[in-house]
This record gives sequence, C-alpha cells and structure tokens, in this order.
Amino acid sequence: SAPGRFADYFVICGLDTETGLEPDELSGENFEQTPLRRTFKSKVLARYPENVEWNPFDQDAVGMLCMPKGLAFKTQADSREPQFHSFIITREDGSRTFGFSLTFFEEVTSKQICSAMQTLYHMHNAEYDILHTPPTNDKDSCSSTGDCNGTSVSKLQRFNSYDISRDTLYVSKCICLITPMSFMKACKKVLEQLHQAVTSPQPPPLPLESYIYNILYEVPLPPAGRSLKFSGVYGPIVCQRPSTSELPLFDFPVKEVFELLGVENVVQLFTCALLEFQILLYSQ
Repeated sequence: SAPGRFADYFVICGLDTETGLEPDELSGENFEQTPLRRTFKSKVLARYPENVEWNPFDQDAVGMLCMPKGLAFKTQADSREPQFHSFIITREDGSRTFGFSLTFFEEVTSKQICSAMQTLYHMHNAEYDILHTPPTNDKDSCSSTGDCNGTSVSKLQRFNSYDISRDTLYVSKCICLITPMSFMKACKKVLEQLHQAVTSPQPPPLPLESYIYNILYEVPLPPAGRSLKFSGVYGPIVCQRPSTSELPLFDFPVKEVFELLGVENVVQLFTCALLEFQILLYSQ
C-alpha cells in the first residue's frame, strides 16, 4: 500500500542529445513549416526514484503528457516564459495519479544539435526556393512576386530563420511531479522555486537534490481535514486536504474556467451536467 507521501516521482523530460532531432509523429508532419516551428520528439531524461511499488512508472504516458506538443525550439528573439500545466493518468482499474509540469527553455549547448538545426534550415530554404522560384522567361510572375527586386518571400523567411553564427538556440525542457493527490498550487510553487534556483546566479542554501529528496521522502500527505506546511527552496509551501464531510479536493482556480469559456458557456455546461448530458470539450 502507498505510504502516504506527498509526491511519488520527480521527472525531467527534454532533448536527448544522443538520439538528436527526431520528428514527433504524434504532432503530425508539416515540412512546410520552418524548422523552428516544427515539433520534435521529447524523452524522459531522468526520474527519481526509478520505481515505487504502489505507483508503477508509465514512461510513455508521462513523457507524452509532460510535453504533449513535443520539443520546441526558439532563439533569443522569441518569448521564452515558463508554462505550467497539469494532467491525470487513469489506469485500467480506475485509479488515478496526477502530474504537474513546468516547461521552460534552456540554451542548447550541443554543437551537433545546433549544426543539425542549421542543416534543416539550409534544406528548407533550398526546397522553398525550388518550389517558389518563377520561370526565368515569366516577366509578369517576376514583377508580381517581387523576386527581381530581391524581396522574395524566401528571403523574408530566411530573416526569421536560425543562423548558427548569429543566433542562440534554446530548447524546451520540463520538470514534473507525479503525486497521488491533486495539490496543484503546492506543486506549482515547488516546481517554480526549483526552476528559480536553477536559473538564479546565486545558488540556493542547500543542493537541489536535497530539496527533491525532501519532497519525495520527507513530506507526507496531509490527513483529511488538515493543512500541511513544508519548506520549499525559497519559502514555505502550504496545502490543505478537505475532510470526508467536505467537497472533494479541487485545487484549481474557478476564475480561469470563466476566463476561458465565458459566463454563458459555463452556465450552459453546468446545466448540461445537471441534466446528465454528455459533454465534450475540444481544445488544442
């Protein structure tokens, strides 16, 4: 049986420099997109612990749900704000485990990956030129596209490309907590503080491994009807578990539902739920 820990696993997903840039089949192939706009396959790079008896690690599910859009690449010209999301893994017996992921961007230090991205751009631009270069004897086509003046779409596209000698390449990476209960706010704070410690010029008071060990082995699940306060990297973190006589745990801001769907849609959804209609939410 589960020992009642706050978290079961700490997971890192991202770019595997050994396998390199692999197209992500799940996201669909679109070679007309520039290489920086394509998605590439992410991998589970590390997890701790390796496995726990009461919650076997599902590498395929966790890897896919941590980074559902695969790897993303950006340059110094793009916005690189961290993004947080949650997910649920439901097993055959109906039991659930919860995941909370913080995705951020870090600089690519592998010269092989940078060279591979540069090669992809050379290939993309060459193919684009072949497809979009008008015939030499077609003056109307030349004047209408602006190729004769050196302002072709291909050159504009190159302006937004990657140059290994000029640009800094960044790739998405994800840190994740797998937990038995859905303490969203607490997990988000834990991950944000860990990320802050990694990116801060000043190291935290203790090694990062000690904070991860603490969250996995020393922080218990709060008993029903009780609150729990534990130490993060930079400050205390609090979570509360409802008692058996209260509504079930729902640690998500209801405000976001209204912001995303609007009041009328929320009322309609609530009505459908009361009438026991089938509800399907479709989203990217």
